[in-house]
Formats: sequence, C-alpha cells, structure tokens
Amino acid sequence: KMTLSLALVALISAFGSSFQYGYNVSVINSPAPYMQDFYNRTYLDRTGVPMDSSFQTLLWSLTVSMFPLGGLFGSLMVWPLVNNCGRKGTLLINNLFSIAAAILMGTSELAKTFEVIILSRVIMGIFAGLASNVVPMFLGEMSPKNLRGAIGVVPQLFITIGILAAQILGLNSILGNAKGKALPQDPSVGSMGEDFSQLKSRVLAAGWPVLLGLTGIPSLVQLLTLPFFPESPRYLLIQKGNEEQARRALQRLRGWEDVDDEIEEMYQEDRSEKEEGQFSVLSLCTFRGLRWQLISIIVMMMGQQLSGVNGVFYYADRIFESAGVDSSSIQYVTVSIGAINVVMTLLAVFIVESLGRRILLLAGFVLCSSSCAVLTLALNLQSTVSWMSYLSIACVIVYIIGHAIGPSPIPAVMITEMFLQSSRPAAFMVGGSVHWLSNFTVGLVFLYMEAGLGPYSFLIFCAICLATMVYIFFIVPETKNKTFMEINRIMAKRNKVEIQESKELEDSFPPGKREEKKALSSSEM
Repeated sequence: KMTLSLALVALISAFGSSFQYGYNVSVINSPAPYMQDFYNRTYLDRTGVPMDSSFQTLLWSLTVSMFPLGGLFGSLMVWPLVNNCGRKGTLLINNLFSIAAAILMGTSELAKTFEVIILSRVIMGIFAGLASNVVPMFLGEMSPKNLRGAIGVVPQLFITIGILAAQILGLNSILGNAKGKALPQDPSVGSMGEDFSQLKSRVLAAGWPVLLGLTGIPSLVQLLTLPFFPESPRYLLIQKGNEEQARRALQRLRGWEDVDDEIEEMYQEDRSEKEEGQFSVLSLCTFRGLRWQLISIIVMMMGQQLSGVNGVFYYADRIFESAGVDSSSIQYVTVSIGAINVVMTLLAVFIVESLGRRILLLAGFVLCSSSCAVLTLALNLQSTVSWMSYLSIACVIVYIIGHAIGPSPIPAVMITEMFLQSSRPAAFMVGGSVHWLSNFTVGLVFLYMEAGLGPYSFLIFCAICLATMVYIFFIVPETKNKTFMEINRIMAKRNKVEIQESKELEDSFPPGKREEKKALSSSEM
C-alpha cells in the first residue's frame, strides 16, 4: 500500500529535482526576445559596436543547447556518484549545482554579463542530467513491486508540471518581459506620466532574471527536507551490506514491521549477482547476460527523444498561427498544451499498474506515429483546404497525449525494472546519455531539417515512432507487478544465459553466516 513516508519521498525528490528539469527546458522560450536584447545591449556597452546578427544567433543557440549538453555530462556522473554517495546523497549534492546556477542566472543582468547565463545553462544541464536518472532509480528501488510503475511515473509528471509552471510564469503579463516593451511612449504625456512609465518599465525589466533564478527554490526545499527520509533500502543492503539500516528504512517506507520477504528477495538478488560484481559501463556493454536489456533501453530512450516531441512543441506556435489563432493569444494556447501534457501524465500514474507498461508504450507510439503522418498531410493541404488547419491542431493534441501516456514516462521506469542492483547505475548512465545526446541532436538538426523538408520532417518522426513500436512489440516484456528477479529471469531466456541462483548457494548462507556474507560483499565493492 501507499504510505505517507513513501508518498512524501516521491513528492519531495520529484519536486526538488524533476520539476526543475522541466522548468529549465521551457523557461527561456518566453523571455527569449528580452534576453537577446540584453545580450545585444551588454555587447554594445562593452565594445561600442552593436552585435552582428550571426553572432547573436550563435550566442542564443548556445544558450539553448548548452542545457542538453550539460545533461549529457550529468548523466556521465551518475555511476560514480550513486555508488559512492548513495541515491539520496547524490540528490542532495546535486542541489548545490542548481542553487549555484540559480544565483548566477538571477544576478546576470545586474552583473551585466551574458556569458554567465550560458555557463549557468551548462550547470543546470548537469543538474538535470543527474536528476533525470537518479530520481527514477531512487524511487524505483524504494517502491513495492505493485506501486513501482505508478511511483516511477511521478518524476515525469513533475517534469511536465515544471514545463507548465515555466510557461505560466513566462506569460507576458507575469514575468516574461523586460524594459517596457509593452509601453508606447506618448510624447504628449507630462513628466509625471513619464516617471511612472519609467518606473513601470524598470519593474518589468526585473522579469526574466527572476524567472531564471526561481529554479533555486525547489532545490532549497529538497535540501532542507530530504535528509529526514531514508536512503534506498536496496542500496543500504546490497551495496553497503547494512541489513539493520535497510530493515529500518523498509519498515518506515512500508508502514509495517514485517519486511522479511523483501529483505530475502534482496539477498536473493544479491546472490545472483555475486558472480558479476559491480558493473561499469564498459562491462555492461560487453556482458552477454544483459545484452537485450541494454539494446532495449537504448531503443526506448532514442525513440522517446527522436520521436519529435521537441519538434512538435517547437512547431505548435506556428501551427496555431496558421490556423488563424490570434498571435497575442498563442502563448495561452501553448500553456493549454502544457496543461494537457500534465493531465495525461497524471492519467498514466493511475493506469500504468492496471494496464501495464507495454500497452502504454505501444499505444503511445501508435498515437504519435499516426498523428505525425496526418500532420504532414494537414500541413501540406492547409493552403488549399480551409479546415485542414484545425486538423493539424488536433494532431498536435493527439501527439502530446500519446507521448505523455507512454514514450515520456515509461522508459525510465523500465530501466529501473530491467536491471538488477549491480548493473542499474551503469544502465541509467547509458540510458541517460542516449536521452540527452538524442535531445541535443534533435535540437541541433531540427531547424535545418525543417528548413529543408518543411512539413515532411514529421514523416521522419513518424518512421522513428513506428520502428520503436515494432521493436517494443517483439522484444520488450511486460514487467508490472514482478520482482526484479522475475524480470531478470524473463530476460535471461531472451539472452540465452543461465542465472546463478542454484540451491547450494542459498544453503551456504544460513542466517548466522550473513555477517560473513556482508564482509564478503563489502570487500568486493
């Protein structure tokens, strides 16, 4: 059952880490013109000449793309950090990145430096890269098997809430503005009115640095609350060999005293892994017993990012514009898409345990590929058939729904489930790196693709969705309500390997000998 402890851990770690990932993905979209204006003014102040447009474009694309690049670096830090500092420890250390970046971004305008913004985007990326891998791992290891999927979708839910929060705060009427862009200067107004308009524009000018700096608040909340909650019991028992602490953590998370079954299951997992020891990324990639698991997470992570979700979000504004939505209300339309995203991910939390992971992944990719195909058609016929523009709006919405129920939330859950304790950190490192590399690639390539292919670029996304779907249909097993060991057995058949869990191994560790076993396991680490 869901206990208060478990719910709070899930909410605090998702709000403190995943929320900010989403927030920083979309936070610079609304204030972009004001920020570019600031880059320009700063450059002019320093050099006395205005910045030429190609340099400005370069600086802005760096500002945008440094975030996924940082995410890649963050993913590469997962393995050493979670093995040495624990899952909870890593999340706490990670907050320092975010708070540092928030302070730098919040003060960048006062300090008159745009380089700091670009640097902070890298730092925020590192934070997000760690967060996007460690939170699902931490929560997946803490959850009982019947809630693992639902709790595993919570980080993605908070990512979408973060995106929505940034969109709402970024509305021009709130923080997404700068020096009185919205104020026409009327020369006939007397000096009193002028003072007022200057004051108003100065207040507005404070907008975007605050918007960028707000990201430090969730980190502070997490830094102050998470230490009061237990570390992952699996980490405590299997990697630290501390049964007493693991038992206490489990009792707190489960809300009852008798946790022997779960402790026994962890020992069983530990025994089956004693053969292999801790996996590094290299040994993971060359180990035959985990081959299909590895291929599966790479395919799912690539499918998730290369299915064009960023392209669709990016295109949404233009699709609505061509459908005749008034340009001043477009930002509200974007917000409503963000809201649909949140609602559908919330739905996934509630259905992932009843329907299972596989169905959601398959259904999600079906919706995405079909809406991409229809979107290509609609965008091409828009100029000739009047109602086509409404069809393209419908496609965007169907696409967002499809992505939110499966491709977005499920892959991280599956990484937690398809790997055992010793290989999980390495697996998250691989999955995370693929995720961020693909994200970076789409961000880089999409503009060129769109310039060259126009609406046909969605056909490429359609093909990627279809390919991913076919792979999942044939290879990826259903994992709901199974223990990590049971999932491991299913995959072992596919890998055509034997699993080490023979009876004599179990008998060689009577309860009294567990102390020796601990000594063994700590010496092997």
